Amino acid sequence: MLPPARRRRPVPERISVIVPVYNERATIAAVVHRLLTIDLPAPREIIIVNDGSRDGTREVLDGLAADDPSLRVIHVDVNRGKGHAVRLGFAQAAGTIVAIQDADLELDPVQLAGLVQPILDGQTDVVYGSRFLAPSSTPGSWLTRAANHFLTWLTNWLYHARITDMETCYKVMRTDVARSLPLRADRFDIEPEITARLLLAGHRVLERPVSFSPRSRAAGKKIGWRDGLVAIRVLGQIRMERTPVTAPRRDSRA
Repeated sequence: MLPPARRRRPVPERISVIVPVYNERATIAAVVHRLLTIDLPAPREIIIVNDGSRDGTREVLDGLAADDPSLRVIHVDVNRGKGHAVRLGFAQAAGTIVAIQDADLELDPVQLAGLVQPILDGQTDVVYGSRFLAPSSTPGSWLTRAANHFLTWLTNWLYHARITDMETCYKVMRTDVARSLPLRADRFDIEPEITARLLLAGHRVLERPVSFSPRSRAAGKKIGWRDGLVAIRVLGQIRMERTPVTAPRRDSRA
């Protein structure tokens, strides 16, 4: 007689926050401090991917990592781009949920708790923080806002979706979902690639409002108009890989 099957214990939830960093010596310590001290609804690990910084960021990160075991720092010797850093972070994550956090203080990490909670509650596997759903948010200049609106509209049209902020940094999802995406982007085209592949696979993106404090190119902003053209190409190319899911979706802004 076979022994009764043992029930598998559920895996404890854990949040892995991926922080791509390139030449952010002025802000990275403040971002890390916020990530280590904010209230989150599950245990955390912070994975900093230093993408070939040459401004002293490496030395700052090494000092921070020596003080806290929940902080992991991965140094990449040559700058490869945000996409490469995000993909490396996804691969190294030990948590059940991954979240992306920029290192420039445009987005306050305290908002992560509200983005993670719907996943923990079983409402969805993917949450985006939308800068355009927050009435007090000011997502950049009129030109930046127009570009973001156009790219989001194009995403919705191509993939039959209803999101409001495709280019948001705050993309939070279950780790197995992130690792199921065949991501290849190395630079800022990681943003449209993640969204396109999520929608193509039929994942529902739940959005929550987040406040945003943009910085200028003079203050270190790195994304530019050429990245917008690349985003259009990426959205089109992935759309042509196979027919996207066209089944009706619930409102992603619920």
